[in-house]
Amino acid sequence: MLRVHFTAEDLARVRVAAGPDPMWEILLSLHVLRQRSAAPVFGSWRATVRTTLPDATRWLLRLAPPVGYSPDFLTPTAGSCAVDAGIDAVLSTPVESLRADLAQLGREHRLDPRTHLLAGGDAATLDSLGKALRGYYGHALAPIWNEVRAVVDADRAVRARSFLDSGCEGVLSALHPTISWARPVLSIESRFPRRDVHLHGQGLVLVPSYFCRERPIMLRDPSRTPVLVYPIARDPQVTSAGKRSLEALLGRTRAAALEVIAGGCTTTELARRLGISAASASAHASVLRDAGLAVAQRHRNSVLHTASALGVELLA
Repeated sequence: MLRVHFTAEDLARVRVAAGPDPMWEILLSLHVLRQRSAAPVFGSWRATVRTTLPDATRWLLRLAPPVGYSPDFLTPTAGSCAVDAGIDAVLSTPVESLRADLAQLGREHRLDPRTHLLAGGDAATLDSLGKALRGYYGHALAPIWNEVRAVVDADRAVRARSFLDSGCEGVLSALHPTISWARPVLSIESRFPRRDVHLHGQGLVLVPSYFCRERPIMLRDPSRTPVLVYPIARDPQVTSAGKRSLEALLGRTRAAALEVIAGGCTTTELARRLGISAASASAHASVLRDAGLAVAQRHRNSVLHTASALGVELLA
């Protein structure tokens, strides 16, 4: 059992990450590649990636074993959405943290010579790690990143509506079936021995994850920013069929616009995400708003679009 202890200040500082965290998705997808039990959900993706994985990236499989501890330094960005910034943060990890994390990994798994060099902060080995992370993301995640982002955006819309209906504690209690909330403690079922985490006013970043499976997870190192990564509710077969139906109903671009709007965006952000002009983005948003699927509010010099309750239900 993992028990997370909140103060009133912590509850005021709970937030949901702005989108999928590439570093967490890299780590958790590496787990999925080696978990046969993941085949029913991720079978097609696993089959494609496992048979075509570049040799230079296979080292990552040794750094991220599917069971037990994975080094905390691989996920340093606490909900950041930028892959380059995340990889740069990994490569900037202090040697003391590298050594401590890899020593913990070594207590559970046999380390290869390259990992021993990494623990010492060897510059060439760090460079190889950066290339492996970029190569893996480009090969395994970039081709599906639009889908990853869309389902995470839809989950964020659900959390936003939950917050409006029942506040922060309602969001926490409804995150996942393995979670229970009894103020001031969030309890998470775990196969590991009981662990208590005290947030001490830092708050908590909630990170919805495409590749997280079974139950939410947290970093082991209490000195790092507290993050709770949780599985989004999804079934790839249903998602794929539902996406095709939504595109048939609305058209591909307008369906994609609704998915982006579900996470909240300005007209400029919508245009950038869809790769269309600002005028076209505004037109799509207007049609969705007129159909009751989206709402718009002016915020300073921008218009902020969000999905309506009907829009969220349609995406779900």
